[in-house]
Order: sequence, then C-alpha cells, then structure tokens
Amino acid sequence: MFGVVTRNASEVELTEFDRGFYEVKDVTGRAAAPLPNAINMVSCFGDNAAANGNPDLVPVNDAGDLATRDQPYFDWAYICPTNEQYRAGLLEIIDDCVEQNGDVRLDDVGFPREGYCRCDRCNRLFEASDYDDRNEWRASVITEFVAEAAARIPGKVYLTLYPDPYPGHLYRRAGLDLDALEEHVDEFVIPLYDMAYTTTYWLEIIVTGFLDLLTTPFSVELYAVDVDIDKLIHATDVADAYANNVYFGYDASNAVAALRRMKAEDRDGVSHGQ
Repeated sequence: MFGVVTRNASEVELTEFDRGFYEVKDVTGRAAAPLPNAINMVSCFGDNAAANGNPDLVPVNDAGDLATRDQPYFDWAYICPTNEQYRAGLLEIIDDCVEQNGDVRLDDVGFPREGYCRCDRCNRLFEASDYDDRNEWRASVITEFVAEAAARIPGKVYLTLYPDPYPGHLYRRAGLDLDALEEHVDEFVIPLYDMAYTTTYWLEIIVTGFLDLLTTPFSVELYAVDVDIDKLIHATDVADAYANNVYFGYDASNAVAALRRMKAEDRDGVSHGQ
C-alpha cells in the first residue's frame, strides 16, 4: 500500500495513493483545517512559532541551552512535553481532527534529546514523582500523553518515530518506551529521508532494525522531493520488502510518476527490484 504525506489538500485525492496524510499542524507552527478524506497529522512538540512567541515553553538542558534551531543539532524548535496548557491545546487540535476523520497521526512526539528537559517545572514534577530514574520518568510523561491522545482517537493511531532502531536509543533520546507505546499505537511511521537515495543499503539496515524491534505494524516514509525517479523506485522496492506500507513525503507528482512507472514495468514483466 502506498500513500502520500502533504500540505496540499488536493493531493490526498490522487487515485495513485491508497491513503493520504495531511499536515494540520507542522513544525513551523503553521495550522490548517483538518480534512475528512485524509489522515490528519499533528506535529505535537515541534513548534517554531510557539517557541519564538514564548521561550518559556522551550525545553532546556543543564547548561541552559534551549532546544531551538539556534542549536546545531536541532532542525526546529521544541516545546516541553510537561507544559499542561500546551498539551491541552494539542488535545483540542486532535479533537478537531477526529471530528473530520477518526484516524490521526501524531508527529514529533517526545523530548528533544538526551538531557532535556531541566526546566523548573520538569525538575519539580520529577522530584514529586514516584520515579528515582529520570529516564523512566520522562518515558512515563510521553506514554501518558500518547495514551491520552489515543483515547480520543476512535480510529487508527499513527505515531512517527525517529529513525534509530538501536536498542535503547529512542528511550534515552526522546523518552519513548516502545513496549508501553505499542499498547496505544496501531501503526508506527519511520521517515527515512535522503536527497538522492544513491545507495540504499543503509535504508535496509534501518528498516530491518525496526522489524526486530517492533511487534506493531510499521511503515516507511520516503522523501520524494526532486529525487530521481529510478532512485526513488529502488528505495521504494527496498522499503516495501520489509515495511507494511510505503509513504512519499512532500512531492506528490514525483511519487505518482514513480508509482506509474512501477506499475507499467510490472505489466511488462520487467523487474525493477534488487
């Protein structure tokens, strides 16, 4: 099954795709009205606009570094997952999505990185908790949020994962306890983005790592913007060999061209696989 990830409402209706994901809130903070004919996506704790408008929302580490794009290893700004007012706003957005379509995808869920967050609120909540280990406490915060969101979603719950299947990495990096999260998630989505897909051995390594790690079904999201069609087809073949579904990000026309060529070659009996 193939799908598209897009900010353009018209692209979710393209017949070449079996499903469409539509960004209702992205990491820039941009908001759009949910669609009834799409799986609406919500960037949960990635939000440049909110961070710029209120730096007090941004996670901080022991050194006082804010989790924003000013840091060399952040592509966007984050919001602290313990901020109750911000979380309430996210749940309202999810409710709006559910009114249009019962399936919802949660994106950018988790703490931004190891060492975050050490804000006064997080320190206070950790000290008041039953946890002695800060990583366990962080994981409980994220699992609680996902459980609360999932309880409001009557259809399928999709959750995006950072593409690192090495055991313990997602737990230590983002506070994602996969065993606990699998109780609330119907499908994980793994973005494996490359500008060219000139080689794909790394893609296979990462996908098979998640195959060993997860019991819940997962899909792979490929980057389709300006990627050579033959290279995109080859990356699709590799991802499709292991993942339940393959989704194409942010260039529907290029993805459509790749899918049409794949179908044409299949009809002609030509193999485009490895």
